[in-house]
Amino acid sequence: MSTGVIIALIVIVAALVLAAALFLRGRGRGGGPDLKRRFGPEYQRTLARHDGDTKAAERELAERLERHGKLRERPLEPAERERYTVRWTAVQERFVEAPREAVAEADRLLAELAGVRGYPDGGRYEEQLAALSVHHADHVEGYRRVHRVARAGAEGGTGASGAGTEELRTALMDARALFDDLIDGDGRHRDKAEAGTAAGDGHRTGPRTTGFLHKSSPRES
Repeated sequence: MSTGVIIALIVIVAALVLAAALFLRGRGRGGGPDLKRRFGPEYQRTLARHDGDTKAAERELAERLERHGKLRERPLEPAERERYTVRWTAVQERFVEAPREAVAEADRLLAELAGVRGYPDGGRYEEQLAALSVHHADHVEGYRRVHRVARAGAEGGTGASGAGTEELRTALMDARALFDDLIDGDGRHRDKAEAGTAAGDGHRTGPRTTGFLHKSSPRES
């Protein structure tokens, strides 16, 4: 066998070994169905943001999983849980008279609570959101939404660029689901949430969640 043939065979074998290693690494990081199961609705949102580019979306989600998948949430002490629950109730009460201020406070409260649970602090919103999406994929959109309308309100005031009362109310209701997840202290609530909804005890319909949000609120421009 000539030297040239031997070199060619070595190159081919090396290429095959590299391809196999990359394939196994991709499977280890989770892809396709694994990512869909892990991220649920967040998978579809990421796919839409990448204009349907599955490879780009899964690459982003796999990177999030690699960075934050090993994060372990710090348990809350009973006194902490009670304190944050009282603060959220106050946010809902405040919404009746001051919707924008209540939503802004909800945004700050979620950022603080996530930081206390061991996620990146609220000053690094994008990184905190990415970490939350790994462990609370079903409900992280609520935080994203309340942050977006709170920021729009701070930048746009009460004019056309600000959100209306109904949008603010919906954002606060959506954010409550993530708050409940963080307060409950598990971080894996998809099955629990689905069971609760099937039993008529979903987050968005119970009086504990929306009691103050169905009262008449002042209309905003």
